[in-house]
Amino acid sequence: MGHQETDPREVVAGLLDDTRLLNACAERDMGLLFRLLNHRGVSTRRLAAAIGITQGRLYDYMNGKSRVEKLVLFEQIADALHIPGHLLGLAQRSWEPAAEATQAPQDRLDPDSGDLLAMNAFRSADRQAGGGRLYQAVVRHLGAHVAPRLVDADGGPRIFAAAAALTEMAGWMAHDSGKNGLAAQHFTRAFSLARASGDLPLAAHVAASSSHLALQIGEAGQAVHWARTGFELVRRGPRIPALAARLYAMQARALASALQRTSAHRALEGAHDALVAGADDEHPWLSPFDEAALASESALILRDLGQQVQALSCAKNAVRLREECRTRSLALSRITLAGMHVQRREFDEAIQVGNDLLGTSLALASVRVLQQLDALRGHLAPHRTHAPVREYLERFDDARRARMLVMADIVPPEGGAPT
Repeated sequence: MGHQETDPREVVAGLLDDTRLLNACAERDMGLLFRLLNHRGVSTRRLAAAIGITQGRLYDYMNGKSRVEKLVLFEQIADALHIPGHLLGLAQRSWEPAAEATQAPQDRLDPDSGDLLAMNAFRSADRQAGGGRLYQAVVRHLGAHVAPRLVDADGGPRIFAAAAALTEMAGWMAHDSGKNGLAAQHFTRAFSLARASGDLPLAAHVAASSSHLALQIGEAGQAVHWARTGFELVRRGPRIPALAARLYAMQARALASALQRTSAHRALEGAHDALVAGADDEHPWLSPFDEAALASESALILRDLGQQVQALSCAKNAVRLREECRTRSLALSRITLAGMHVQRREFDEAIQVGNDLLGTSLALASVRVLQQLDALRGHLAPHRTHAPVREYLERFDDARRARMLVMADIVPPEGGAPT
């Protein structure tokens, strides 16, 4: 009697309340979804045949060599595996029960699963569109759907964790809108909520965000304080190497800004060691800190330490490793790389990277990116006697005017950032 293969639809049905599947769908990361199903016993041959693609193509998705982008393929996956349409941002599928005969999707999920879906949807949109126009949406969601449950006796620690994670996200969106004071208030509130939930890794994650914000506004002492606070919490909680790596990176940046070379290098080595260690535990509320993020932070650290060659190598790696779908992160990495080329008087290389920046989507509503683009222009302006630089600055100014028209509801017309 032949071996009966695992039915992928049955596996999916058993995972519809699993945060890993929900996160994969919210991020539209089909490679992660396919790996999850494969680990649950669904063969790659069966998966590829069900979806209607080759095994080679499936392997490319699973290995991260490519991503599913086309709507028609998302629809094929949803229909082949019986993934409800709303999980992938699709219309209700023909095979789903009629809406009036079922509960609303939010009602079928545990409260924390619904909060995770909301957070991942906001996070995915933020990476591509920036926080400028999403901030109010997150604040409204917190007020309407999360805050009322904080006083519900049945909510328990999980609702405090959800409130902390979403409040921390609101803080980053406020920062992306140029409102650093408001961002700091959100982080302070998020830290208190995370501590109240008893979720030590989440509290450490918020501490890392506070450290990052302190670095952005030039308060190195506060950055070190928050990094140390995060380490204290990490030592008492489950081992999450990516979180430790992020805290080491924040500490290294603060030490580098104070030119404490030996200590900064030691912290940077700690970040690299932690990231390659591999995760012993996963955490649904934490945003990822990956190789691209560490390369970006390393470039800034080494730049501040005056190690230009090594910093330039890390900046190039940050651009190479960052996915195109992470629009803001990729733009910030390119700005750093272009600035380093200017510092080295490598103007042709700077303009080559700058041309990629001109193609950054106008839909990216990020005051932070706009401010850094203006700083890059300021570094290039003294060299406008060089014809290619002068021509680039003209194209840059045209692109900036177009961006200001689109962002007129976020940034005052004269270009000043909101306070």
